[in-house]
Amino acid sequence: MTLSPAEFAADLATDEDDASADAAGVHPVFAAAPRSVGFNKLRKRLIRQVRQAITDFDMLKGQKRWLVGLSGGKDSYGLLALLLDLQWRGVLPVELVACNLDQGQPNFPKNVLPDYLASIGVKHRIEYRDTYSVVKEKVPTGGTYCSLCSRLRRGNLYRVAREEGCDALVLGHHREDILETFFMNFFHGGRLSAMPAKLLNDEGDLMVLRPLAYAAEEDLARFAAAMAFPIIPCDLCGSQDGLQRNAMKEMLSGIEARMPGRKDAMLRALGHVDPSHLLDPRLFDFSSLLPTKDA
Repeated sequence: MTLSPAEFAADLATDEDDASADAAGVHPVFAAAPRSVGFNKLRKRLIRQVRQAITDFDMLKGQKRWLVGLSGGKDSYGLLALLLDLQWRGVLPVELVACNLDQGQPNFPKNVLPDYLASIGVKHRIEYRDTYSVVKEKVPTGGTYCSLCSRLRRGNLYRVAREEGCDALVLGHHREDILETFFMNFFHGGRLSAMPAKLLNDEGDLMVLRPLAYAAEEDLARFAAAMAFPIIPCDLCGSQDGLQRNAMKEMLSGIEARMPGRKDAMLRALGHVDPSHLLDPRLFDFSSLLPTKDA
C-alpha cells in the first residue's frame, strides 16, 4: 500500500536516523559504510533531498514497481543505495529492480555490476544490446557519441521496464544535470526547458522519475567515494560528453565559486515560474490585460 502525499510528507519530518531505524539495522549496501559523523550527515542530507523530491512531485502515486537504471557511475549507484535505504526503513513502498544495459562498449567489465548487485541481494537484470556498433556507424568521425547513445539506451530501458512489469523508469540525474540542461536549451535551443523530476513518456505508459533532482553532484561524488562503489568509467567508448554541456558545467561551476549558493537559487527559480513576466502568450493571456475603469 502506498503512502498518501500527506502521510509521506508527515513522515518526512521525522528523524531518519532515529533509534528505531538503527535498531532495525541497515541494508547490506551500507554494511561497510563509514560510521563517521561527517558521512552520517551527508547520507542524511541526501536521504532528505530524495524524500523531498518524491513528496514534491508525488512520485509514489500509482506506483508499485520501479526499474532503476544503473550505469555503473557514481550517480546511479548513489540513487540505488538511497532508494534501498528508504525501502529498508519502510518508507518507500515500491519494489525495486536494478537494470544495467550493456551496450557493447570496448573493455566494458561485464562482471562488475552483476557481482556487486548479487553481493547486496538486489533483484537485477543485465541486458545486452550492441548499440555501440550502431552509434559508431551513425556518428561522423570526430563526433561525440553521447546523444545518440543516450537515446538508444533510453529506448531499451523503456522496453525492459515494460517486460519487468514496472510502472516507472528511475534515473540518477541530479541538480547539476537539470541546470546544465536548462542553460543548454536557453543558450542553444531558444527555449525555457529543463529536465523534469517527473515525466510521462511519449507512449503514455511509463513514468520517468528523477529522485535526485535536489541532490548536488559534489555530494553524490563524496557519497560514492565513501561507499567505495565499483565505479565503471563512462568513457570506455573513447567519446566524451558534448562541448556544449561541458561549457555549461564550467560556467555554473564558475558562478558557484564566485557566488556560493547560486546553484540552489537557480534550482528554486525553476520551481517558481511567473508566466505573466515572460514572453510566451501560450502560457499567459496577455490580450486580456486591460485597465479597469475604476483604476
